[in-house]
Amino acid sequence: MPRAKKDPAAVAEDKKTVKSTKKEIEKVLPKTEHIEKNEKLAEKPVVKSEKKSTKAPTSMEELLASVSTELRVPKVGDVLDGVVTEVTKKAVLVDIAGKTEGVVTDKEFDAAMEYIRTLKQGDTISVYVASTENDRGQILLSLRRAAMNQRWDQFSQAMQTGETVVVRGLELNKGGMIVGVDGIRGFVPTSQFSKQFIGKLDSLMNRPIKVKVIEVDKEKNRLIFSERHVSEADLIAQKSATLSQIAVGTIYEGKVSGVMPFGIFVSLSVPLAGEKEKTSEGKIEGLVHISEISWEKIEDLSRMFTVGQEVKVKVLTIDQATGKLNLSMKQLSSDPWSTVAEKYPDGTVISGVVSRIAPFGVFVTVEPGVDGLIHISKVPAGEEPKVGNKIQVSVEKLEPEARRMSLSIVLSEVPMGYK
Repeated sequence: MPRAKKDPAAVAEDKKTVKSTKKEIEKVLPKTEHIEKNEKLAEKPVVKSEKKSTKAPTSMEELLASVSTELRVPKVGDVLDGVVTEVTKKAVLVDIAGKTEGVVTDKEFDAAMEYIRTLKQGDTISVYVASTENDRGQILLSLRRAAMNQRWDQFSQAMQTGETVVVRGLELNKGGMIVGVDGIRGFVPTSQFSKQFIGKLDSLMNRPIKVKVIEVDKEKNRLIFSERHVSEADLIAQKSATLSQIAVGTIYEGKVSGVMPFGIFVSLSVPLAGEKEKTSEGKIEGLVHISEISWEKIEDLSRMFTVGQEVKVKVLTIDQATGKLNLSMKQLSSDPWSTVAEKYPDGTVISGVVSRIAPFGVFVTVEPGVDGLIHISKVPAGEEPKVGNKIQVSVEKLEPEARRMSLSIVLSEVPMGYK
């Protein structure tokens, strides 16, 4: 007999009743883990499972590909970041995310001993892969690069704090001495040794030398030290205090302390600021370059100056960083070229003394500090003047800004009929 069809409204009402009943049951009886799992599976669409490969890996690459965790396969020469897992008296173990830990031992341990003393478990460090594996299957690592970076940082800090560093003399060259410290080479210029070692630098070879760092440039591998900043520290401090009391333009009386082909050194006594009842002076040496001796051209300073001679100088520049003091003697008088335009307009006939003969002409001193040139084309053949001759010249062209004066010889007229 055919099944009677239910009224659609009745079907909808039955579904509603079942759904409501289910909710009531869930309130009383919580879902078990098994029921939850079955319901989630029921909710997901059925997907045809892919057939998994059962082939066993035949190489390291296939083995690593078969595991879910990605392992690092280091190569010799790689620079990696790792975490220190243990520090012993003979080795450092580092986790570099490989199949085994890396180890710093033997020569590499000894080379980075100072750096290793600062390490502790959990530190993240940079390591260099020196060898893939040792006989224990451990990857051999090196900390030399990390140790080197730390040393450069220490040098920078020492320069800022003024800390003393001990180096050892390795080689001598024209500029000074190459020194070594903690596997790094540096340089001590000759000018940075105290006076007691000038000309005796060979006595410092292969000996410990106390120095201070005065320049650090890791990128250019430039490390400069100073020995005199240690042995002459008090003198340098006194010099710095003296420099602070000197002003550009100040005139001092001093004594010549040295005569060189390029200039003279002058020793000055400068009053130092302090308590009124305490009179103190600072001694400092400055240089008068040969170009600042006189407005006139100077050929030989040894004929003009002797050590101990008293001179008056004017301060030109002060370099607090290097402690250099540049002085002048000619600036104590006015520049003669500042008034030549008024004294010697074009066409003026004046007397001068031949000061120098050159292939292109004759130089004539018109007054101290002012020389003019007679071009060789204007010197009559057979009548070439000699150094020291006094002659009459005419100003053809004057260029004060360029400090140039063009001259011509004034020929003496011979009266007619004279025999």
